[in-house]
Amino acid sequence: MFTLPLGDTAQLRPLEPRHAQEFLTHIDRSRRYVDPWIPWATFSTDLASATAVLQRYADKQAADSARIYGIWLDGTLVGGVMFTRFDSTSGVCEVGCWLEPAGEGRGLVTRACRVLIDWAFAERGMSRVEWWVAAGNTRSIEVARRLGMTRDGVLRQHTAYRGVRHDIEVWSVLSDEWPAVRKAPAGEVPVGGAPEEEVPVSDVKAELDRLMHSFLGAFANTDNGRPNLDVVREVFIPQGTIIANIGDEPVVHDLDSFIEPREKMLTDGTLTEFSEWEVAERTEVYGSIAHRFSEYRKSGVRDGERFEGSGRKTTQFVRTPTGWRMSSMAWEDE
Repeated sequence: MFTLPLGDTAQLRPLEPRHAQEFLTHIDRSRRYVDPWIPWATFSTDLASATAVLQRYADKQAADSARIYGIWLDGTLVGGVMFTRFDSTSGVCEVGCWLEPAGEGRGLVTRACRVLIDWAFAERGMSRVEWWVAAGNTRSIEVARRLGMTRDGVLRQHTAYRGVRHDIEVWSVLSDEWPAVRKAPAGEVPVGGAPEEEVPVSDVKAELDRLMHSFLGAFANTDNGRPNLDVVREVFIPQGTIIANIGDEPVVHDLDSFIEPREKMLTDGTLTEFSEWEVAERTEVYGSIAHRFSEYRKSGVRDGERFEGSGRKTTQFVRTPTGWRMSSMAWEDE
């Protein structure tokens, strides 16, 4: 059995029938978050049914038609990724995922899916990896975008689940699109004196994804959680600027003037059950600088009244001696 690190204290391992009790305990924790999109909760209600789910995947792996892997964080199973379909004859497979809230905001699913896609293309010679997702599952769609997939189309009312017919979006990435690799032009010597090594853009993209998720997650105070706005200082360079362009003219903040009023609102009861997340993004990397255009949604309760909103952000990044950091951000609300 292999164990692959996913960064921090997370690991990717095969999820086998012997893990059935651990799998059931994990599903019991995450039932209400996972079941709207995939039927783990329906299929896994006790030890026997949970074992049967994992045994089906073990049988399919033996037939080379599917595979399933778990994501462990600090020794606890918090989610997983799988090949829901694997057809080596046609060269087409489908990747899927699930995750409980304890594993969110760390980029674990994206990194785990990259491992699967790398293996499918490099080791098995697959031509196409697909991602099928219910049109309302915005977080899963976001993962497809982060993986660099293309939205091929929508299968209208394709799948019936819990008495409702769902539109299914089909996303894909092709073998000749994975991964994009950036090389320094021949003979060019970058700052620092040594010729630049090949840097997979997918690795840079994963780091920028992590920074954005950390920034957005810093404000969340759902389920009685506390926001952690110190994260804003961690993901930005000290001279960073954040600009609100939602009034008559732009309001420019340094980090302190941006953090202070928001920290107060999120901790004094003014703004509760707040979260914000990307629903679409486009990221471009140019050597040691990068740009990201994001569409986002947010929801919460302000002064006792529930609200939802959306808007757009544009974020600039720079590569520093200690890694990638945000340098500036501007946003507007719809």
